[in-house]
Amino acid sequence: MRAWVLSGLCAGAVLVPGTAVAAPVPEADLAFHGSAVLEGDRVEVRLTPRNHGPAAVADATVRLRWSAELADEQALPARCAREDERSVVCGTGPLAVDAAGEPLLVPVRLREPTSELTLEVDTAWSAGATDKDRTNDRMTVLVLATGDAYAF
Repeated sequence: MRAWVLSGLCAGAVLVPGTAVAAPVPEADLAFHGSAVLEGDRVEVRLTPRNHGPAAVADATVRLRWSAELADEQALPARCAREDERSVVCGTGPLAVDAAGEPLLVPVRLREPTSELTLEVDTAWSAGATDKDRTNDRMTVLVLATGDAYAF
């Protein structure tokens, strides 16, 4: 009986026709909304990620890139890391469909004070999901050193 079961399992494996079928790539529509404030050599970015679906995203990474160089030492939130002299990447955590993710507060110091800068916001990674509408997760914001919040 034991030999029959084994040979039956092996035969079943051999007799199953087919080719490798790739799993469908999930589609999500990530969006980032928030504001940036510039005062002297300090910039504070408040950002809320959102997923408009149709699939949930286990995690994503947003890249924040400034036109001015950042100071060498930064006090970044735990889910953020310095990427290079002008960029920081931050994990969003899981993003359910049609729901806002956990808000991020990212304060940075610039190498030198400036009267204005541009902030580029972009999805760096989305856990393999495709995003056919990149208009709401890729943007450039002009931020003046007025202490006012510039929304995006």
